[in-house]
Amino acid sequence: MKFPTNIWNQLKNKSCKDFINALVKDGWERDVTVGPEQIYRNPDGRRVSIHFHPNRTYGAKLLKALIEDTGWSIKDMKRLGFIK
Repeated sequence: MKFPTNIWNQLKNKSCKDFINALVKDGWERDVTVGPEQIYRNPDGRRVSIHFHPNRTYGAKLLKALIEDTGWSIKDMKRLGFIK
């Protein structure tokens, strides 16, 4: 998915905590934690693996992959308050 510049500028500044808060708000639940890796599952069967570093942001490739794994659209991210 390619994001417009105004959306991408918001996404690249999101921390791991921001991402996890949006997951929880969307109904995802933490399933397994092994070291810094936390696995979150959605009731519909989707799964995403988060490398937890509280105040760090993700690189572009990892961030895009995480958003693809969640299946979120721009509309979903706005609904969750992840972006404006």
